[in-house]
Amino acid sequence: MSSSLTCLLHKKESNLGYTFSEKSLSRLEGVDTGLVEVMKEALSLSKIDFGIPPYGGVRSLAEQQKLYATGKSKADGILRESRHQKGKAVDVYAYVDGKASWEPEHLTHIATAVLQSANKLHLPVKWGGLWKNFVDMPHFERVK
Repeated sequence: MSSSLTCLLHKKESNLGYTFSEKSLSRLEGVDTGLVEVMKEALSLSKIDFGIPPYGGVRSLAEQQKLYATGKSKADGILRESRHQKGKAVDVYAYVDGKASWEPEHLTHIATAVLQSANKLHLPVKWGGLWKNFVDMPHFERVK
């Protein structure tokens, strides 16, 4: 297991749930505070550990354009801004068996925890896994 992934996430004692590592927390800097609270609550409830990948929080124009150029985003950053550029979106990855996973089964479990947490905290969140034209399972965003 790579040392960078090892330090990204850690488990709280016993059945108290997961918490974000310092690295994942740093990737949430500048993200809408309500969305951060939803993600923290979701991680504490989730049966699957998860973290925030590089570019998973706030993105600069250059970062957004790079993701657009490689087909990982439908937003070019100029004509169509990403919710990430405004701090209103977060991407996640599952952490299973010591490594990152973007498997639909894992991301669906995480989405369940995120949507439950959003409901509990009365903060509406959309999941990209329910989109029809561009399914984006790692993506969550605050509703306007």
